[in-house]
Amino acid sequence: MARLPRLTLPGFAHHVIQRGNNRQAIFASGADYQMLLDLLEENARKFGVAIHAYVLMSNHFHLLLTPQTPDGLPQMMQALGRRYVRYFNDSQQRSGTLWEGRYKSALIQSERYLLACMAYIDLNPLRAGLVAAPGDYPWSSYGHYTGLRIDKLITPHALMWELGNTPFAREAAYADLVQAGINPAQQAALMDSALRGWALGEPDFVADLQKRTDRRVARRSAGRPVSIPKK
Repeated sequence: MARLPRLTLPGFAHHVIQRGNNRQAIFASGADYQMLLDLLEENARKFGVAIHAYVLMSNHFHLLLTPQTPDGLPQMMQALGRRYVRYFNDSQQRSGTLWEGRYKSALIQSERYLLACMAYIDLNPLRAGLVAAPGDYPWSSYGHYTGLRIDKLITPHALMWELGNTPFAREAAYADLVQAGINPAQQAALMDSALRGWALGEPDFVADLQKRTDRRVARRSAGRPVSIPKK
């Protein structure tokens, strides 16, 4: 069976995952992490993609973003991937592929899943046992949203402004949201949708998406969607 093309629609949030080939490390030093972030910032601006959240792990990375054009996301990922592989291979005196095939992505319903996806992304280092607290990890967007640092890569989604009337209130609210965590069903829904390429959202949202594209956006026999409880 031929694989489906990626589902990419401008103006909607997308959860993106890129893994190293055979789960191999894609970073060998702090300079490598910084290089990928620099390339990401450059190409996100070039191709009109707003980066809302990210985490760089040793053998993969997650992005939460909104492309402004139909081709912005694939163009950004292609340019990012090619330039980083060239840099990494040169610095490590290696050759060959670095990535595990194509990047994975899912379009998500912002009102139901965006904040949960952000928390999921920022909790990756904690789940992996790399740090005792999300703020201890330098290669994620958590520090930006909790006032630990200013990250010029980040473009906050409009929903972030609803967390509070002041920067301090929003920072505290986001820290509380991440501290509360996400349940296993939420985590499974976010991962499964990204790895399989299906849209993640309520039935009306998915039905509306299907009207916008010829590409199938959900399983034909889709079950009841996982619901994230409202706070």
